[in-house]
Order: sequence, then structure tokens, then C-alpha cells
Amino acid sequence: MYPVARITPEANALTTTNKSLSGMSAGILRENNGKHTPIMLAVKIEKMAMSFSCKDLALSWHPPVEAESQCCCAIVVVGNANDSWPGLVILLAVISLHRCLEKNILPAPVSYRSKNPPSKSAMKPHILLLTSNLPLPSLNLPFRKRKSLPLAFLNRNTSIHFPRFHNPKFKVFEAVRFDCPVTDVTELEGEDCNLVLETCITCTLPPALTLERGIESIKASVVDLKSNPPCSSHGVFRFQVAVPPSPKALNWFCSLPELDGVFPRFFLSKETEDASFKNLYLHRTRGVFGIGSAICFEACTPENQKRIRRYLSSDSAHITTYGFMDINFNKESSSMKHEAGSFYFFIPEVELDEQEEASFLVVTLAWDENFCWTFEQAIQSVESSIYQASCCFWPDTESCYSKCIESTLRNFNLMEGKTFQMACTDALFLDRRDYQADTAELRRTKFSTQFCFRLSPVVGVSSNMLDDASETSYSLQDRANINAVWASLIVEECSRLGIVYFCVAPGSRSSPLAIAASTHPLTTCISCFDERSLAFHAVGYSRGSQKPAVIITSSGTAVSNLLPAVVEASQDFVPLLLLTADRPPELLDAGANQAINQVNHFGSFVRFTFNLPAPTDNIPARMVLTTIDSAVHWATSLPFGPVHINCPFREPLDDSSDNWMLSCLKGLDIWMSSAEPFTKYIQLQNYRACKADSCVPMAEVLEIIKGTDTGLLLLGAIHTEDEVWAALLLAKHLNWPVVADILSGLRLRKLLPSLPEVEENVLFVDHLDHALLSEGVRGWIHFDVIVQVAWDISFQINAEYSLTEPHVAHVITEALSAESALFVGNSMVIRDVDMYGCSFKTHAQSIAHMMLDLELPCLRIRVAGNRGASGIDGLLSTAIGFAVGCNKQVLCLVGDVSMLHDTNGLAILTQRVSRKPMRILVINNHGGAIFSLLPFADKTDPRILDQYFYTSHRISIQKLCEAHSVRHLPVKTKVELQEALLKFEHEKTDCVIEVESCIGANSTFHSTLRKSAQQAADHALSILSRLSVGVSISDGLFLYKIHKMNFSLYRIQLCASPTSSSADHHHNEFHREGYILSVYLEDGSVGYGEVAPLEIHKENLVDVEEQLLFLLHVIKGIKIDVSLPTLKGSFTSWIWSNLGIMECSIFPSVRCGLEMAILNAIAVSQGSSFISMLQPRMINEEIYEKSSVKICALVDSNGTPTEVAYIASSLVEEGFTAIKLKVARRADPFQDAAVICKVRNEVGPRVELRVDANRKWTYEEAIQFGFLVKDCDLQYIEEPVENVDDIVKFCEETGLPAALDETIDNFQESHLNMLAKYTHPGIVAVVIKPSVIGGFEKAALIARWAQKHGKMAVVSAAFESGLGLSTYILFSYYLEQLNAVYTVMNREIRPSIAHGLGTYRWLKQDVTAIPIGIHYDPCKGFMGASVAAAIQLLQNFKVNNNVIHKTFNEEQVNRYHLTVNSKNFSYSIKVHEVGQESNDNVVIFLHGFLGTGEDWIPIMKAISRSAKCISVDLPGHGGSKIQNHGCKGAQEEATLSIEIVADVLYELIQGITPFKVTLVGYSMGARIALHMALRFSHKIDGAVIISGSPGLKDTTARKIRQAKDDSRADSLVAYGLELFLDSWYAAELWRSLRSHPHFKEIVASRMVHEDVQSLAKALSGLSTGSQMSLWEDLKRCDSPLLLIVGEKDLKFKSIAQKMFNEVVQDRKGEDGKGNNICEVLEVPNCGHAVHLENPLPIISAMRRFLTRGRSSSRAQ
Repeated sequence: MYPVARITPEANALTTTNKSLSGMSAGILRENNGKHTPIMLAVKIEKMAMSFSCKDLALSWHPPVEAESQCCCAIVVVGNANDSWPGLVILLAVISLHRCLEKNILPAPVSYRSKNPPSKSAMKPHILLLTSNLPLPSLNLPFRKRKSLPLAFLNRNTSIHFPRFHNPKFKVFEAVRFDCPVTDVTELEGEDCNLVLETCITCTLPPALTLERGIESIKASVVDLKSNPPCSSHGVFRFQVAVPPSPKALNWFCSLPELDGVFPRFFLSKETEDASFKNLYLHRTRGVFGIGSAICFEACTPENQKRIRRYLSSDSAHITTYGFMDINFNKESSSMKHEAGSFYFFIPEVELDEQEEASFLVVTLAWDENFCWTFEQAIQSVESSIYQASCCFWPDTESCYSKCIESTLRNFNLMEGKTFQMACTDALFLDRRDYQADTAELRRTKFSTQFCFRLSPVVGVSSNMLDDASETSYSLQDRANINAVWASLIVEECSRLGIVYFCVAPGSRSSPLAIAASTHPLTTCISCFDERSLAFHAVGYSRGSQKPAVIITSSGTAVSNLLPAVVEASQDFVPLLLLTADRPPELLDAGANQAINQVNHFGSFVRFTFNLPAPTDNIPARMVLTTIDSAVHWATSLPFGPVHINCPFREPLDDSSDNWMLSCLKGLDIWMSSAEPFTKYIQLQNYRACKADSCVPMAEVLEIIKGTDTGLLLLGAIHTEDEVWAALLLAKHLNWPVVADILSGLRLRKLLPSLPEVEENVLFVDHLDHALLSEGVRGWIHFDVIVQVAWDISFQINAEYSLTEPHVAHVITEALSAESALFVGNSMVIRDVDMYGCSFKTHAQSIAHMMLDLELPCLRIRVAGNRGASGIDGLLSTAIGFAVGCNKQVLCLVGDVSMLHDTNGLAILTQRVSRKPMRILVINNHGGAIFSLLPFADKTDPRILDQYFYTSHRISIQKLCEAHSVRHLPVKTKVELQEALLKFEHEKTDCVIEVESCIGANSTFHSTLRKSAQQAADHALSILSRLSVGVSISDGLFLYKIHKMNFSLYRIQLCASPTSSSADHHHNEFHREGYILSVYLEDGSVGYGEVAPLEIHKENLVDVEEQLLFLLHVIKGIKIDVSLPTLKGSFTSWIWSNLGIMECSIFPSVRCGLEMAILNAIAVSQGSSFISMLQPRMINEEIYEKSSVKICALVDSNGTPTEVAYIASSLVEEGFTAIKLKVARRADPFQDAAVICKVRNEVGPRVELRVDANRKWTYEEAIQFGFLVKDCDLQYIEEPVENVDDIVKFCEETGLPAALDETIDNFQESHLNMLAKYTHPGIVAVVIKPSVIGGFEKAALIARWAQKHGKMAVVSAAFESGLGLSTYILFSYYLEQLNAVYTVMNREIRPSIAHGLGTYRWLKQDVTAIPIGIHYDPCKGFMGASVAAAIQLLQNFKVNNNVIHKTFNEEQVNRYHLTVNSKNFSYSIKVHEVGQESNDNVVIFLHGFLGTGEDWIPIMKAISRSAKCISVDLPGHGGSKIQNHGCKGAQEEATLSIEIVADVLYELIQGITPFKVTLVGYSMGARIALHMALRFSHKIDGAVIISGSPGLKDTTARKIRQAKDDSRADSLVAYGLELFLDSWYAAELWRSLRSHPHFKEIVASRMVHEDVQSLAKALSGLSTGSQMSLWEDLKRCDSPLLLIVGEKDLKFKSIAQKMFNEVVQDRKGEDGKGNNICEVLEVPNCGHAVHLENPLPIISAMRRFLTRGRSSSRAQ
């Protein structure tokens, strides 16, 4: 070893601890011309300094962590060679080590930072060596020492014995032992076997910004648990916290000490496609790290049969076990052997599970005092594992990944066992009968062939972690010549630094480097004949992996070809290592071939450059290593970038033998015997950056942020997952709107299911550039208000049915998943994706989503691009390299010119080296389309544009792909694009998808989008300005709260029967019925709306009334969103997020009336009008005085042709210029045609004639009619054919125009997708009935679609009163203004449209005394409706009480207690009653476990007009209580069961009513209801069973279920209700409920239970396991049953169908009774909690069930 300087302290200078430092040696070695010379120091220690500061140096000492280890420290000091300050580092290091020895702890590295760093030329490395000759005593940590569990992995049918290993510093903790995770249920049969199932309680903590903070968060939670221990002698408890997803598990595993600490420990790779050791170093592999054992599982052998069998319940959410199948471990003999059916499984105490969305840090503790493992011991064990894991964690995982992995794994001396697989499974307790005979074939069990498992310091096994690279020494003596030696040193040092990806260009001069790289066991090499493409490929790899790639080239212009990629890497901070071969110095400037000056070839674009000498054995070889180390250090230190090493080589360039002296290897003995890099760098900057108190600039930034009320957070390019998390958590904390760049990965994001429409925690502004096109927005906008134009952009793109370039950008995210990434080219494509890219929803499939959706609003989609210099060269090659580096399926989006610029990238694509398949999407517009969007394009000669800017071409991309044997797929339509993207998502081949486009069309559509966005921004801004918004984003941009709502039933007389009615036309009186809604705001404003259902549209008054009664309850106190008047998806979102009502469930007429009332209420509150809310830019009210809406008259067509013609001519005389006649009412089309011909002759050619067939003709009949009236000049025929698919064919065959009416009425969702098939020019109009299609928002969407495609949007009434008609008049006027906008945009003239509001002529009475202002307008020459009169009617609306038959206000709930005595106990039952007391039709509602009677209140109020509704809090729940009134001590013995509760409820019902009752039960309440319906059929008139079952048939299944529920009950008492709820609702059963917008409120309502002990008794006593099966009783059921299940609840859907079969199978044919006694209803879009998720369908079904035919006598 080197000589060292001795530092002798003076005793009187030490502190009182005064421990001698005589055993300490220290010194500094300074490199001088390749030699190290010691510097002698004599230092007087004044005090035990913790820090030191001087003029040129700042020192800090980081507190050491506790561990058992001998001390040794080596530090590289970089500083000025002339400075003496490194001696101070020695002083501080010696003092730190001395103090550590006093405390028996291991010192942390000394960090230092030069305040005035010297110049690069003056910086030399100094090596500081510290060693300790003092042994460290064992620590008295609170470890419970146990025997080690050695384990070896051998070939099958073999065994091995290990020697005893006595090391007092390592601990293998005994875990709580459970029986095997898979069992044969036959083992559980019989009375002798008691089954115990343990339920795990999981506490989910908020996401942490870093892994270190996650550990600290869990530490604090463990301390809290320790201070408040659960009151249970046994249990399993888990803490889990989400942390950033960057791979850290392998680093963590390797950082643990080799011989000391806690065991077992393991790393399990998640790589499934290429689980090789090379891939481990090439990619940053995700996996699982675990340490310690909280629970272990052992098999039950005949010799080990136990009376009590303990298992971990499978309901313990998302717990994973790890271990090995078919392994029999004998710890007594320290041996392991293969044995079929045996296993070793355990649950680690500390676990890091890395997933794509996030990593999850989990800590598990388990205890059981019955097995001598107390809670205190479990806490100590967990604390030891946490301590061991946290104190050894590598702080800088990004930089040290794979640098120390290889050497660490080698030191572990692991046995490589490739025949073994490590298993992980979440199947903790399963019936073996569900699986194959071999337990290794478990479903839900995953096996990994890449892992490293250590059970003790000497017992461990690995698979595919080291392979042939596991040799612990590196030999150079066998190299043929000195060129090979230097080349091998370069490649080997790169591999030790974690750089293993080599891009090799062919060439002679670079042969030594190419051969060394290609033959190294850890490297992955790729080659290409084009150095430019190869260099960009290396840039892509470095982008994807965040590790440098190595580029090897020959000399000459091959080096120059690297420049474009070097520039890109330099500008965008991408690390690269350039190894350029060169001629030796004697051949330079001598006329030698291929010899240019390559020194400093890349100028300022590289961070470091060095010209190596030509290889010679006269220079120590270690110089090569320090050069590589220094270059890589510069490349990977801020600012990252490329570095260049020029490598001259003399002949021979091959492996020809040429003697060389081994003396040049002097000083490399230690390096060759290890796997460590030659030089180590400690970077202080990264460590100090995470210390908030030491970062003054960040503190200043925080102060600025704190002093800012509003702000805008701009997110630029983000390259790592950790940075994404930091950005998201910052955005959530600030509550500022976020503008995300496309390369941030958050511009295209995956929304989590709990936030399906709006990111509530973070507001993303996705189209700010388009919003700023509006001058008003630029001049007015402030950060209290965000103007979004996303809806309009999305509408324009989706409504354009040709395949456009913005559409490609808009839908590209649909082809992306968590396992994929996007690489975006430059020029037009990246701008399109940034402007028009769309985030998309994802479904919760894992614990990842469930844990994140309440904390973070979205997850990142990884996006990359070359935006350093933003060139279009090398993009394809970069994307391929990016796919290798990120190890994902990459979708590459580029333009055609970019593709042609890098066609040599296809040669790299075909090699398919170490990457997943790619999809390359090429936008081929045959030139540079971006130039068509520049300002000069309109002023430049097209010929010049085409030749010098567009560079138009006719090159076939398909032929290029064929030349390189790459799969090619052309697409020309939206459907083809979607199919192509989905087709190749799961395929294993690369594919080029070519999208055909056109520069002219692309330019036009971009112009349309810009204009639309500008108008949308202006419109939104005008609404916000009009509404005087004065709230901040944190308030959610809400205007008012709704104080209350009521509604009234009206009945008005009509002059004639409505044309839609099938009533007898000979009656003298005709009526129209509906409801008037009144919405009251908190400021006293009232808005009115009309709900007027038509039975022909599958609505009736009773159904509508029930939905309105439901709304009365849920709408109270709801806030009104400021965006509602925009009519751009806001109402749909508001109804779901605020009212919890699904779009598909609310009746169209109800939604229409609700929208009408709310919009009118906003208008009244603002002192404005309905039209001003929709079109606020028209501030001048005088405009409305002169405005009118053209009206089309309606004729029923009853009578002879002459009679009908007379009516039509009379209407023309009144002033009507448009008439619609009803047809298809006669025997054949000839008669209808005769009427139309007669009318046309009478009214003349100027009158617009329309006919409406209402889909009543067959195709043949419609064709007949069409040819007969072909000369009648019809404006259009509404719905001429009964089959909607024939309407286009009708237009094509007859040449007549058609209109859509009923077709759009039947659209439920995705209107634009449904309308896509009707863009045919023969379809000229859409007839829109707002009350039939579901309100004004949907009507506006359809109207915009029609106007965009040049079709008429005709508003039509459905015989509403004056209230509805006046609103329709204003809405029609609003659509006319929109139509005018399209007229200007398209530079065309469109005539005014006559709207179908002629039904006003049917009104004999009206709901208001104010007349409708419809009259002839002589100025315009048509019958029109006055806009001003409609505004006046709505503003001064007063209800005509003469037509009101009934007014409905919210029903009040009567709450009281009833006492029932039964078997020495008194049950005080809380009752909730709604409805009339005199109603003898009584419905009893029974809730599920954890619910209360309050759950049913909205449904009860909805049906309260049909029945008296009563809900109860079942015993043990809510406000119900159980009291002892019998003998002393009976309270302790109180139990609950289905039978007991049924008896109590029976007595309760007896006291309520003498008549029969109907029971409605959910889940647990459903089982009670079913039991009562079967047992008390004389009292039960019927039962509605919601998500219920008759119990379990199998005895053992009941035993298992009882054990589960007993365990749940214990955990409820032990941990309290709040923690229990968290675990309960984490189960798979509640997945659908978790996505409900009111989920938080639902869970909060479960905290009202007054007696947790009784609640636990109810859980255990009312368990399915304790209930006797009712399956046989179903066959004898006499009470009608309605079985309701959710569409997504697969388990109970199956149960309901089986129940139905049991009830009806023997009854078919018995007077039809079998078909009526049982019915199954499947409610769409919901899961288990149907009544909470989608209650409206249940209300309708329940009312029909209640009003079914009843028995003649209802009395007892």
C-alpha cells in the first residue's frame, strides 16, 4: 500500500470523550505526472468539529447511521493541486471516524464543496484513504436472535448440507407462521379442525416525493402505531405509500451489507421477455425488493397436522407472497431438497414493488401472542428491517445504477440456478380444487427466472443475474497486442461504469475497439453503415435509458458525420461517449489517406475532449482508465452532454500477435481482481440539492410562491418519473393551473377513474396557445379564470370524418398504454400533438390506480423528441434508440420528409437488438406541410412554394419499407387508422403505418381549427365576463348554490289531438300534461323549466314524477358551475359529478327541463335573459327587439287531398312560408302522394314543403312515395323508412332529400360517432327535439354537427306549453347565430331556417297568461316568433294556477325509535319514514353491512307517492341499540343472526301495519329480506333482492366464510372503524363504487355507527357463513321476487341467474305463475352497490314491482 502520514493528536486538545486515535491512520496521495506522492501533515485537533468553513472550502459532516461493521472509507477529492485544503478533509474525516468508533456506528461519507472551484486545467485527483484497525463491538440492538435459515438451490431430486455460519451481526427473524397459501378444503372438513383466517388491515399513506421520504413517512406511522397499539393479541398490519416509479429495487438490494443485517432479502425482476443478465445491465429493470419476513407459510404434512389451521385471508387486499415451489427446506439439518408439493413462501417486512405507474413501498408487521410473538416483538422486528433498509440505501440511485451492481452481486457468492423460478402470488387462501393437480400451475401466480435471493450470509441463489460474467477477476495478459489491451480496458471500464450499449460503425482503424466491444460479455452492440443515423440512434438510447451510449467510429469524415447528433445531444443535455479512432500522429498532416484533424473536432458542443496517445506499453495503462472515468464523469454531471475521446491506433489493427510489456499494467492488480470502476466520484451537488435548508435560491423561490395569490405553472420537458411526481405534487399543492409541454409526459396523460371528466386536484390547460388567439383573452385573462377551448377543438376534429393530421395527433393516445411510450418527430407533427393531443381515461386494474386516484389526478405517458436543435434529421434512428433505452413499446410519429431524411434508420430497425416492437406512424403529405401555415404562404407563388419550401416528392414509402423488409400498412380513413393502431399493439413485429394526407387540405383544416378555437375563446370569455365571476380556481368556479327545487303538475287543453298521439280524434277534448320545475337559488332568483314527456318516446308521467322527486332530494345545496351556459359537455359532467346521476339513466325530458330551469335561474340572477347566457356577446338588447325566428306550420294531413290543401293554403295566407305535413298515416303511399301533389298545386312553388313519415314506411313503400312526389320540390322527407340503415340508399335511389328525426332521438351516447354514417349530401337536415334527445346541450352538439356539414338544424317542439316554446324560440335564435358563424367561415350563403315550433297552434290553454309572440313579420315576409317576446315571457313568467293540479315539494323524513323485545334483549330500532301515514302500501328497506337507513332516503322519497316507505337501522348499525332486559350478564352473551334479526323485524312490522309489506334489501339486508319472504310469506307481499344471495350450499365454504368474517370483526374492534373502512372498500367488490364521484361521501357516511362492538357482532353473526342455505327453499317460494344486480358485478349476476332458475324451474306451465313470480333486472354501468351507483333504474323497476297485480286480500 501507499505510505501514509501519521496524525498524532494531543491528548489535551480532545474533548472529554478523549478516546485515543492511535489506531487510526490517514493520509493524502497527490497524483503528479502519473505518480502518487504522500503529503505529510501534522494537525492539532482543537475540537470535535462537526463542520468547517474557510475561504476556499465549505465542509459538512453528515450524521452517521447505525450499523455493525468495520470502518473503511475511500474518497476522491477533486481540487486545485496547489491547494493544501485537502488536509482539512483528512482532519474532518478522522474526527468523524473517531466519533463513530466511540458510538459503535459506521460513518457516512464526508462531503465537501469548493466555494471557488479552480479551473479545469488545474484540477487533479486526490485520493484520501482512511482505515480503522479498531474492531467494532457487537451492538445491543433490539433484535430477537434466531437460528439462521440456510437454503440452497440445486437440481431437482438433490439435497445439500451447509456448514453452520456463526456471525453475531446478522439476524434472520422468525415470522408469524401461517399454513400454506393453497389448501385442499377436504382438510378443513370435520369438527376437529378449527379454521382461523387473519385479515390484514392496510393503512395507505399519501404519496411521497422520494423513496427516502416514503421511508420516513412509514417510520413516523410505525411510531404512531407503537404508541397506540391495537387491542388484539394477533393481527396483520400494513403501511403502504406510493413513491416515484423510477427503478430502485435492485440498487437497494445491492446496497445492503454482505454479511450483516436482516435476512431474508431478495430482488425479483419483472422482466418477462428477455430476462437475461445482459438485459439487466442494458435496461433499468423494474422489480421487487424485500427484506425481512413478517409472515411465512409452511405446508401441513401428515406428521404436522394441527387442530387449529391458520391462514391469511384472500380478502386481505393486494398482499403478495414470495418464495419457491417444490422446495423442502430443513432448517435443523441446514439442507434443502426438491420435493413435489413442498414450498417456501413468505411476506417481507419491507417491500418495494415497482410498477409502471408508481412504485409502492410497503411495510408489514404480524404478531400472535399464542405463538409467542408479541406486538412489541413484531414492532422491534419491523423497526430493525426498516432501519437496515434505510441506513444502507444508496442516496443517488440515478447515477450509481449498475456501477456497483456487478461487483456487489459477485461479492455475494451466489449460486446461479437457472432451473429455478421464484414465484409471487396474491392467492393467499385458495381452494386447491380451483387449480390443476400440480400446485405450481396456480392461476394468478407469476414466476420469474431473474432473481436474487439471500436467506443468510452464506445461503443464496440467483438466476440470470450474473451468468458467465460472475468471474471475480479480469485478465489482460492474453491480449494479442497493446491496441487490444487499451481497447479492452476502455470497454471494460465502460461496463463497470454501467455503460454497456455500443453503437459501432464499420471501419478499419476502429477495429480494436469494435472487437473489444463485441466480445465483452456484458455489452450490447449495434451497427450501421451510416454514422449519422448511428449517432442519432445513440442519442435515442441515452434519452430512453438516461445512461450514455458509446459511439465507435473510424477516422476521417466518419467522425464529422457525428456532428448533427452531437449538436442535438449538447443542446438537450443528453450524455454520450464518442470514441473516434484516428491515425497515429506521424500520419497526420502527411498526406495520409482518411486522416484529418480530429482533435477538438466538435468544438464547444462537447463537455470534455481528450486526445489519447497511440497505445504503447511505455505509458501506464491506468491512464486509459482515468481518462474514461473522467470523460464519463463529465458526461453524466450537470450539465449533461456528449464527451469525446479521440483514440489513435497504429498497426496492427487486428488480433495479430505483437509483444508488449506487462509492466504497463502496474497498479491495476486491485482493479483486475474486482468489478469496481478505477475511480470513484462523490458529487456533493446532488446530495445538497435535497436539503431544503441549504438551498438558498429554492427558499427564495418558495417565498415568492407563498406571496402569490394566483399563478400559472409551466412544465417543460421532463425526463424522469421522479421529476413527473415532483411536478404533479407541486401542482396539487399550489392549486395553480398547469400548462404542460408535450415532452413533459403530462400533456398526453391518463386520467384516473376517480376523476373521469375533470382533474379536480390539478387543472390542466391544454390549448392555451389556441385560447390566446382571442384578443379579448390576451387582454383580459387573469389566473382566477381559465378559458378552455378543448371541447371545440375536439368537436371539430371528431366531426370531420375525413382522416386529417390533427385527428392523428388527437387519437394517438388511444394506442398508448403504461407499457408503451411515444416518440414525436419535429416540424409539423410535434406541433399537432402539442396542440391537439388528447388525454384519455384508463380503468383501475391494479392497486396502483386505487392508491393514486385520490392523491394524483393523472399518470404520465412518456413522450420524447429531439428538441435540442429541433432538426428533422435522424429522427427515425433516434426513436429506435429510444425504444431500446426505455425498454417500452414505442410509437413513433414522424412526417414524410423526416422519414426520407433518415431512411438509413430502417437498416437499424431491421436489426431488432434488445428492444420491443415498434410502430412507426408516418404522416405523408408529400412535402413540408408546415410551410403552408407560415404567414408568407399566402403571398408567395405556389410554384416557388412547391419547389423551394414544400420540396414535394413522389417517393414511395411502401417501396422503401419493402427494400428493408419492414412491414408496411397504408391507411386513408379514420377507421383504418384505428384498426391499424390496435392491430399492431400486441404483435411482435415492427410496422410502418403510412397516413395519406394533402398539404392543401391540411392547411385548410388547421385554419378551421384556429378560427374555431378563437371563437370558442371569445365565447367563453364573454360568458365569464357576463357572469361577473369573482371566485378563484380553488373554489371550483361555481356561481351559486341551489336552495331548493319544487315542481307542479299541469294539465292544459288543446285544440286538437297532437299529431304524435294515437288518441281517438273524435273526442271533443284534448289535453297535454307535464311538469313545471322551479329552481330556487340562494340569492332568491327562480328559474323555470318544463318537463313534458311523450309516451311514444318511452316516458310517462309516473316515471318522470319519480325522477323529479329524486331530484328534489339530491339537488338541494348543489353548486352551479359557471361553465354550464357554454353547452359544451359541462351539463353532462355537472349532473354526474354533483348529482351522481348517470347520463344514460335520467329521462331526456327531465334533463331538458332541468337544464331549462337552471339556465333561466342563472339568467334571472344576472338580470339577463336565456339567450344572453348562451350568446353573451350580443350585449345590446335592442337587437332582440328586431329579431324573430322563422316558424314552420304543422299539418296533420287528415282528410281528403282537397281538405288538406285548403288548410295549407289558409296557413300560407296567414303568412307561413314553410309547412310540414304528416304522411304514412293512410293505407298506401299513393294516397299520401296525392295529398302532397294537391298541396303543392295550391300553395305554389315558393312555399317550403316538408313531409314527415315517422319511420312508418317500408323501404319499398318509401320508394313508391318518392317517385310519385319527385316533382313536388320537397325540402326534405323526415325519416322515410323504418330501417334507419336504408335512409341513405333511399336518397341515392330517389334523389330526394331526407332529414333525421327519430334516428337521433335514439342516440344514447357518442352522438358524433353515430352521426358519422349520415354525412351523405342526400341527408339535408336534422330535426332536433330538445325534450326528446335530452336537453339543450345535446341539441347544441347535434346542431353544430349539422351546421359544420352544411345541413339544416331544425328545432322542433313536442307540444310543450308556452314556457317550453319560448325557450325553444330563444334556442333556435342561438342556433341561427351559430349558423351565421359557419356561413362566414365557409364563405357561403345559407338561408334562414324555419323551425318546427308550429305546435303553438294546438294550445287552447297555457301555463302562463303571457301570450307567445308569434305573428307575421312584414319586414321579413314570414311567420316568425319574436325573440323579445320570448325573453319577456321567461323573465316575467308566472304560473297559471288554473291549470296546476298538484305541487310537489321535498318530502320530510320522520325519524324515531321503536323498541322490540326478544329473548331477554331489547332492540331499539331507529326508523326513517317517508310517505303518507294513511297509505297501506308499505315498503320496508333493509340496508347492507356498514350502511344505515339513510342510504335509502333518496329512493324512498322518489316512490313515496306510491307507498309508505320505511327504512331501519339494522341491529348493530347506525342509531339502533341492543339492551339487556333479562338476567344479569346476558348482555355479554348477546348474539346476532339472520334468524334473530328476522324475528325482530317481523315484530317491528307487526307494530307498523296489519297488512302485508314489501321488503327491499341490499346485500346483507337482501339475505334478511329473502329469509323473511320464505319464512313469513303470510306477511311479506314480495321482496326486491339487490345484490343478494341465498347463502352458501357447501358446509366447508360456510366454514371458510365464517372464519373470514370473524377475522374481519376482530380487526374492526382492534383497529377502529376508520382503518377498517379503508381496507373494506379496497376490495375488488367495490371497484365500480370507487369510481363514483360521491365515493368519499359514501365512505364518510359509514362513520356514524354508535356501537362498534355491536357492529362487529353483526358482521360475524350475520355472516353468510353463519346463515343456513336457502337454495332449497327457493323452490317453494310463494312471494314474488325482483332480483336486481349491477352490470359489472359478475359474481352476483351469476347468483341471480341461478336463483331465478331455482324459483321458476318447476313452475313453468302452472297457470303462468312461474314467469311472474321471479324477475331479474340488470342495471347498466354499475357494480355491487347498485342503489348507490345508479339508483334511477331501480326506482322505476321498484314502482312497477309495487304496482303489479296483487292478491285480492292483503290482510293477515
